[in-house]
Amino acid sequence: MVLVFAKTLDTTSLCHVYIDKTSVESQIKNILKKYRIKNRTNYKKWLLKAVSLIDLTTLSGDDTRSNVTKLCVKAAYPLSLKDNATQTAAVCVYPNRVADASDAIKKLGCTGRIQIASVATGFPSGLYPLQTRLLEIKLAVANGASEIDVVLDRSLVLMGKWETLYDEVLQMKKECGNAHLKVILGVGELGTYENVYNASMVSMMAGADFIKTSTGKEAVNATLPVGLVMCRAIRNFYQMTGTKVGLKPAGGIKTSEDAVNWLILIYTELGPEWLTPKLFRIGASSLLAVLEKDLLQ
Repeated sequence: MVLVFAKTLDTTSLCHVYIDKTSVESQIKNILKKYRIKNRTNYKKWLLKAVSLIDLTTLSGDDTRSNVTKLCVKAAYPLSLKDNATQTAAVCVYPNRVADASDAIKKLGCTGRIQIASVATGFPSGLYPLQTRLLEIKLAVANGASEIDVVLDRSLVLMGKWETLYDEVLQMKKECGNAHLKVILGVGELGTYENVYNASMVSMMAGADFIKTSTGKEAVNATLPVGLVMCRAIRNFYQMTGTKVGLKPAGGIKTSEDAVNWLILIYTELGPEWLTPKLFRIGASSLLAVLEKDLLQ
């Protein structure tokens, strides 16, 4: 099925949005208290699930072909457990390391099973000319990226320029071609929950396959209250359109408890059908080692 997106934005769903911060934080506390996992065996099953949902990431200035290849090997063989076929959902790299990741994934025989994600569009600020941001997407896809993690120009959100934002994401979606579009909101720099909700809705209206919390470079990254707001936007969009959009928290998810709490949030707010790599990812670099250590205990 080919989805055709409107050339202009209907801002009806953006009007009169009000989100009570205290209520959101209270709901998170209630969810985690009510659905706390007490059984150790079940807890380990959730940890294994978390491993399979990771976008294993390296976004360092000193990234080389060698460490990207090591990243891909770790994605293919993330655990030292016997008889375990778990793999991470994807690897995520800078655009000029996509070809290296693509070569490594092919040699590992994991093409199609481990996705190759590339950040793009002036990551992490997004404050670059649209023309160069679109070209960055085009080049990453040409080099083998199957997913593109674009970053919004947060200034458009802060100034309420929703039509401009919509048009930019629409053009990014077009440049992605067959690659999935994951839109990074940069929630730590959006100011309010209302802005997070509206930026989520505009991105989904423009064709985002995923909405993502953060670049991991902001002072505040993925938090559960923000996740709840984004989940509600996803659910509302699904009820409006029948289209399921994925969620990717990234930045600051460093412990097994962090990972499991995100899984619980998704399970309770969106349902078990969202707990697959097609609809939920965790962007992380150091989390995998922590999950492996806890699984071996």
